[in-house]
Amino acid sequence: MSSNSFLGVFAKSPLKPLEDHMNVVHKCAQGLLPFFESTFKDDWSAAETLQREISRLEKAADELKRELRVNLPGGIFMPIQRQDLLDLLTQQDKIANKAKDISGRVLGRKLLIPQTLQTHFIAYLERCLAATQQAQKVINELDDLLETGFKGREVRIVEDMIEELDRIEDDTDGIQVELRQELHALEPTLNPVDVMFLYNIFELVGELADVSERVGSRLELMLAA
Repeated sequence: MSSNSFLGVFAKSPLKPLEDHMNVVHKCAQGLLPFFESTFKDDWSAAETLQREISRLEKAADELKRELRVNLPGGIFMPIQRQDLLDLLTQQDKIANKAKDISGRVLGRKLLIPQTLQTHFIAYLERCLAATQQAQKVINELDDLLETGFKGREVRIVEDMIEELDRIEDDTDGIQVELRQELHALEPTLNPVDVMFLYNIFELVGELADVSERVGSRLELMLAA
């Protein structure tokens, strides 16, 4: 996107580029579901193709991030400070980075989630991705917030959405504890190095929800300012 066309987007909606970035970030994270399903089938060729798509979307998010940082006008008159928008952008971008890291580590080692944990792991991943989707919904309310001057009923709607995001993140914490306990029970039967990587993958997947929750928290602070 050229600088002129990007600025044209700002002229129509100062917050639209931030929403566009979040949409790409969420799509990137969603790619983890078919990626892991391919690894469960021992189809590493398909997993490699899916990992490349995750990497492509992460790069696309990076490009949008750079364009937004460079082109965000310093004199925009909004209820949100320029630095607050940039901080929100940074948190959003971490979601795509996590997705790329997760898929890259699993593919690089051809790390397989133990079969007895796969159903529980997918439920965990889906709940973490529900957090990224909820964060996306929250960010996509920014235009409506701007139209109302960040006041009134729309603020309450967004606050309720952020509370739901907090509940989802709490759920993922509990599921991660359960998965770690199940993995601990399996440790004697597994390669010790694989065990170390599995714990790391569980943690990184959980960070998808953690960072998504931070996106909501940062916006909540902005609403309270």
